Amino acid sequence: MRPGATIIVGMSGGVDSSVAAWLLLEAGYAVEGLFMKNWEEDDGTEYCTALVDLEDAQRVASRLGITLHTANFAAEYWDDVFDAFLREYRAGRTPNPDILCNREIKFKQFADYARHLGADAIATGHYARLEGCATALRLKKGLDPDKDQSYFLQAVTRPQFENCLFPLGDLLKPAVRAHAKTLGFHNAQKKDSTGICFIGERRFSDFLERYVARDPGHMCDTDGRIVGEHIGLAYYTIGQRQGLGIGGLPGYRERPWYVMRKDKDDNRLIVTQDEGDLASNWLSAGEVNWLVPEAELPLRCHAKVRYRQPDQVATVSARANGTLRVAFDDPQRAVTPGQYVCFYDHDVCLGGAVIESAGSC
Repeated sequence: MRPGATIIVGMSGGVDSSVAAWLLLEAGYAVEGLFMKNWEEDDGTEYCTALVDLEDAQRVASRLGITLHTANFAAEYWDDVFDAFLREYRAGRTPNPDILCNREIKFKQFADYARHLGADAIATGHYARLEGCATALRLKKGLDPDKDQSYFLQAVTRPQFENCLFPLGDLLKPAVRAHAKTLGFHNAQKKDSTGICFIGERRFSDFLERYVARDPGHMCDTDGRIVGEHIGLAYYTIGQRQGLGIGGLPGYRERPWYVMRKDKDDNRLIVTQDEGDLASNWLSAGEVNWLVPEAELPLRCHAKVRYRQPDQVATVSARANGTLRVAFDDPQRAVTPGQYVCFYDHDVCLGGAVIESAGSC
């Protein structure tokens, strides 16, 4: 990127995007910020932090002497992210809206709006790296193994990464906070955001119930015996242990119960006391997004089925219906339909796909 180019940084009010903006100023770019509001609902609870986040972003922008723009993408977020999120839950799957949010909002709506404002490029506070140019761009893991966010960027398409910068990719999180403290940023120790992308930290079952009706049914063991009642398949995820309300049943061991799978046809939640039942050595996946020139299959690589999971050795092959089959060298716990599998060649993110099913045979 040429010196003096205009870079618009997605500023959330957090420490990461704040330091990203400062780093770009130090590098000689003309920097502006953009705060995105993507959730209209203000329910008057402790979970509504948009106004506080905007104030935090404005305070940092003022300290840096840069313009902070604001934009409301709530309609786009609902149509392109949240509606899909609800459809998946109603289908008995467990989606990852953060991944879809990156593709549809941060690297689409935000990028388009930034270009409208005259930006030559955009930047975010993601812990990831981009190397190369144009069609040779490669997405790489951030150098901080505890903060690497390449997993959340796997669904962003290659063209969307053009004219994009990740200033924090070579930094460790403690160094980012140290920069913020030295610069006198009031948010230097602000807690990292968690919860649903742009919606925040909430009691999830209460939030989901506002959009997905309860549909009670039986909890059954692997032999089909009823051991309890569930409130609706959407409210559980594969591998879940807490909140099942099963205990003290005659004829069963005093051991934890886990969600094994969802039987949507009969509205049954299948549970088990054997953690081995949660293991899968293969999965099938669709909606594939390759971030490198489409790999020749079968492909030996590393893969992970959840954020912060250690890389797992796997073989990726094509199926006749256009989906992928991912076979793991070692069984994986609680592989969950609706979530994403991400592929790696060492620190290069090759792309990813949506998990459709999994098994152990």
